[in-house]
Amino acid sequence: MPWREKFPAVDVRPQALPGAAGAHLVDASRDAQLVVLGHGPRHSPTDPRIGPVTHAVLHHAHAPVAVVPHD
Repeated sequence: MPWREKFPAVDVRPQALPGAAGAHLVDASRDAQLVVLGHGPRHSPTDPRIGPVTHAVLHHAHAPVAVVPHD
């Protein structure tokens, strides 16, 4: 993973859980200092600017949220 190599001091804890990703991230935000979400490029002008997971986290997180664009 290139992001882990670029930022080795960042604590990353991957998990695979059943259910809605947005709800899991909102719940995890209770213990977070910052929630960072990636935002891929739009493929057409009709693509939504953010997806449902990002939307849920932005509106319900218990910590600050950063949405970071990436390729």
